Amino acid sequence: MKPRERVFAALEHQEPDRVPRFEIWIDDGMVDELGQSDLQSAHVNLGLDCIMIPNQYPAGSNAWKDGVDEWGRVWKNGFYADGVVDTEADLRQYSPPLDYVDEFFDVDRVKEVMELYPDHCFIYGSHIGPFTAGYMAMGFERFFLRLIEDPAFVHKLLQARTEWCMAMYRKAISLGLDVAILGDDAGHNRGPMISPRMWREFILPYHRRIVEELDVPVIWHSDGAIEPLLPMAIEAGFVGVHSLEPSAGMDLGRVKREFGQELVLVGNVDVNVLCESDLDAVCGEVERCIEQGAAGGGYMFASCNSIFKGMNPAAVVEMFRYAGEIGSYQ
Repeated sequence: MKPRERVFAALEHQEPDRVPRFEIWIDDGMVDELGQSDLQSAHVNLGLDCIMIPNQYPAGSNAWKDGVDEWGRVWKNGFYADGVVDTEADLRQYSPPLDYVDEFFDVDRVKEVMELYPDHCFIYGSHIGPFTAGYMAMGFERFFLRLIEDPAFVHKLLQARTEWCMAMYRKAISLGLDVAILGDDAGHNRGPMISPRMWREFILPYHRRIVEELDVPVIWHSDGAIEPLLPMAIEAGFVGVHSLEPSAGMDLGRVKREFGQELVLVGNVDVNVLCESDLDAVCGEVERCIEQGAAGGGYMFASCNSIFKGMNPAAVVEMFRYAGEIGSYQ
């Protein structure tokens, strides 16, 4: 099967010829360490069935640099530090016009990549889900307090971030996107950041709207122990869920039994083993995930987070190589 066919078979809960390899994010700092010339070549040469379409932050943005960016997020030395949105005036100031999305994509470069790899599945994923975008704009303490003290304002913020989110994905779809990944981190190691009751009130309606208005399958990404929220991921219409972080107690076998009929499961490889030099441990982790997730289809192989700076490149290469070796359904 061709890569795109393999992915879409899995998304339909069928067994393709082998388990798709579907890593979403590879940090720029890892591309050189993996011996690749660019991000898209890294996806292809690692044996992945998906390719992240070329995208970038506009040159004048402070995102991932220093200062306050267009959405009210505060950055220090490239790391998120806080948020400044506190009033409706702040919200207006830190909500860019929707046509600003055009600056995030080089149309010619996207076209070039799609012509170069016509059989791959083209994806776009970013942490611009309304929940994450909301608490980053306000800062954690202010956001979570205002859920109780001023829910009407929080809804205005979530609505604005939902509009931005949909504009970004609609732009990517217009360029040929096949599958969208909505980054909206909602959990820590012991559970969701807010209760399922609050999730239903504050987040589910916006997730449902995003899924309904996008003309491609949408996968929800969240780190942490989000199992109590998975029934609402199904209600929202997500085709699948990514991360399934094992160190947060996300047991792939259990999640497969409970939710695998309705959600395609993506990920679960423990990133800790990819930071070490024990390739036997890497292979053991691959075997575990294939054994727990692959049967009957509806599973795509990936790390539980991303391929990030500090990982052992040899471990990353071995992970995907071995997944290709043992992931056959035939």
